[in-house]
Amino acid sequence: MTTREEFTASWRTPPNFRIAPTMIPFAYTFPPAQEVLDLLRKDPETKITILGDGEPAVRTARVLAVRTAPVEEIATWPFRLVHFNLSRFYGNWLHDFQTKVMIPWRTFLAAQGFTWQRCAPALFISGHRCSSTYHVDNPNGLVWQVEGTKIFNSYRDPDRMAPASAVVNAEIAAEVPPAHDPAERLSAKMEPGDMLWSHALTPHWVTGDTPLSMNINIFHSGLCHQGRYSAREEALRQHWDAHPEQAWQNLRSARY
Repeated sequence: MTTREEFTASWRTPPNFRIAPTMIPFAYTFPPAQEVLDLLRKDPETKITILGDGEPAVRTARVLAVRTAPVEEIATWPFRLVHFNLSRFYGNWLHDFQTKVMIPWRTFLAAQGFTWQRCAPALFISGHRCSSTYHVDNPNGLVWQVEGTKIFNSYRDPDRMAPASAVVNAEIAAEVPPAHDPAERLSAKMEPGDMLWSHALTPHWVTGDTPLSMNINIFHSGLCHQGRYSAREEALRQHWDAHPEQAWQNLRSARY
């Protein structure tokens, strides 16, 4: 997407799409991914998953040592890391992130007639050739590749491959995607600075292609444009109307 008009015309329905840099009203310089890894691995809210098909004892030892071993060593391990509460660091190593990124982005959305109930960033780091799980996120997401390269995989027609009615509980997570025709796949190679819009409740999986890969995902819960939710979020809210005890659960994937 290269214009605001294209964005507001396309944000409601899949497939996912790239967003041109000229559309983005912010810029930010992050510390190197290895430095961020060292900072976040010590935080109790950080979720780290050690991967690998080697000896179980090696994997167990790495799980126990991931918060204390030399960060240079950890950076060579297969792992994935996620942190959903970055506002904890706004006064520290993410100094000015609120004023330089979140406020300009929210201002951009509001100027186009959008409203939302929550708009917040999460950070993801993965090791060499490490993949995310196959999963859906309830919110819409702006995926921002910061360091390294990733392949963001989804479907050209997610309504056919995984209807919203079948994923409203975000319970399709698996380590790998189900068997499918490669022609159904929509893959985007994400390099530093690239942006992509990931539609709510669309199945996707991400593969790393460099020794370390880091990206930010700005999640938008309850996103509306002039009073209309995205098509798949409407299905989610219909589900919540029928099951009010589930409303506002699973707003983000904990299965990355």
